[in-house]
Amino acid sequence: MRSTHRRAAPDEPGEPVEPTRRLALVAALVLILAATLPAQTPQYDVFAVRFATLPAFRVSGLVAGADRARTMDIAMMVWVVKSGDRTILVDAGFVREKFITQWKPADYVTPAAAVENGLGITPAGVTDIVISHIHWDHADGVTLFPKATVWLQREEFTHHVGDDGAVLDRAIDRDVAGAFHELRRANRIKLIDGDDQEILPGIRVYTGGRHTFASQYVGVRTRAGTVVLASDNAYLYENLEGKLAIAQTLDATSNLAAQARMLTLAAKPGLVVPGHDPAVFSRFPQLKPGLAAIRP
Repeated sequence: MRSTHRRAAPDEPGEPVEPTRRLALVAALVLILAATLPAQTPQYDVFAVRFATLPAFRVSGLVAGADRARTMDIAMMVWVVKSGDRTILVDAGFVREKFITQWKPADYVTPAAAVENGLGITPAGVTDIVISHIHWDHADGVTLFPKATVWLQREEFTHHVGDDGAVLDRAIDRDVAGAFHELRRANRIKLIDGDDQEILPGIRVYTGGRHTFASQYVGVRTRAGTVVLASDNAYLYENLEGKLAIAQTLDATSNLAAQARMLTLAAKPGLVVPGHDPAVFSRFPQLKPGLAAIRP
């Protein structure tokens, strides 16, 4: 007599699922969950790296209305933003001998050497460079980093550099213009279209500081919240804390509005980092001379 008892299917209760089928089910579940969960934004570590000092610089060249007799030794720095296998520089400093001869910086090392000495990051290890603006002391050093993609506002580029590499505005040095022209020919420049753009996960750029035609500043997502790297859109803490426009701006009203916005974008006001203030290296933990970790 034939039994009428139905044998349970392998994936029904009552009989173990075969190991290979179980693995396939788990893998399918993982894929479904990965597709439905939002991608996690990287949280970066941020460092200020000092590569030189300009001694006895007139504060009136930095802060609108400052006493012309006041001077200070200002810091020349770049910022390293790192998460996983991505290493981003904000600004690139300068390297050409003519700038060193003209400005006579103290304690100068190349920005590449400063980054490698401070953090062990080789020039080839830099994946991206965000250029805040095209002035020589922030843009000249892009030639030091052979594999980096360079990010710049489109209007900043087209206002200053001609299709043939010609200088279109005296704000840019001829050799810097030539270097950026060659970078574009090599498809190493990414041009950014305007304000409040996320150019990389967790990295946003903002315009409106008006230090140059389309200067930008950078918001970085960190474990402590957003850090804002002002670069020359706010030279000193004196600009930010005194609500004083920078001395070198195309529009003081716009510059003050940008500085006020930076303070709201940052997780806290103290996480807005000015472009040349040596106090950055006393307000934040100094890991070694010329290297500060930007964190509370």
